[in-house]
Amino acid sequence: MSIFVNQHTKVIVQGLTGGQGKYHGLRNKAYGTQIVGGVTPGKGGTDVEGIPVFNSVAEAVAATGATASFISVPPKAASAAIIEAAAAGIAFVVCITEGIPAQDEAKTYNLLKRTYPGTRLLGPNCPGIISPGLCNIGITSGDIALAPQPGKPSVGIVSRSGTLTYQALYELKQLGIGVSTCVGIGGDPVPGTTFVDCLAEFQKDPDTHAIILIGEIGGTGEEEAAEFIKANVTKPMSAYIAGVTAPAGKKMGHAGAIVSGGKGTAQGKMDALAAAGVKVGLNPTEAGALMAEIVAGL
Repeated sequence: MSIFVNQHTKVIVQGLTGGQGKYHGLRNKAYGTQIVGGVTPGKGGTDVEGIPVFNSVAEAVAATGATASFISVPPKAASAAIIEAAAAGIAFVVCITEGIPAQDEAKTYNLLKRTYPGTRLLGPNCPGIISPGLCNIGITSGDIALAPQPGKPSVGIVSRSGTLTYQALYELKQLGIGVSTCVGIGGDPVPGTTFVDCLAEFQKDPDTHAIILIGEIGGTGEEEAAEFIKANVTKPMSAYIAGVTAPAGKKMGHAGAIVSGGKGTAQGKMDALAAAGVKVGLNPTEAGALMAEIVAGL
């Protein structure tokens, strides 16, 4: 199995006619993902290499039965695109857009929770999600992901960092360890899907046997994950936290990666996860090696 998406997931791409939307949408389709349509207002009735384009998400859903959306539009249009997808009944929305103002993200997050609780948002500013061999929505290269191997344990990955998501996938592939699903939740201050959300799904998934968590400085998501792990997660875990040497008060790459008031430090997060029984590596490769030891014992 996998979490959130699988080979049956039907996906539309909001922004398919744009440069990035077309590039990544076609890559997702080439991977085997069911890309059933695109949405660009004013371009309904056209197509992108055989993929039909619609004027609205509602039209696309009515025509294709899509249940997921991949949003690749500029920051100014992203919040409206997310809400349009939710209003059309899309259950799973992946938004890769970077640079959305935090205030807009907060408004969108709360509107989803209040008015469209049936829609899950992944992102924004995230690499997306891949269930290797089944479905890839977003910008992750399918070449670096190893599908679950018959008769062997599979690992779930959840990460705030896009680049480290890719590294974790490739580290496990080099070790011959298959991945059930890899979820990049994004590094913005208001993520639509959290570590806890993903951990809860991995815990329920019978084909995920162990979990890797990749965090970074800023916020309290990793500490909240540690508390959840203590109470609810029985599967073995390894982790890595980026930003050990980051100076306080300086944003490091992601909008949410900032240490403030002595909170959100890498060491504090590492200590919290270790106290929850997670094996914490000092670098991504070590986290992969720790997972290899875990898998060898399963």
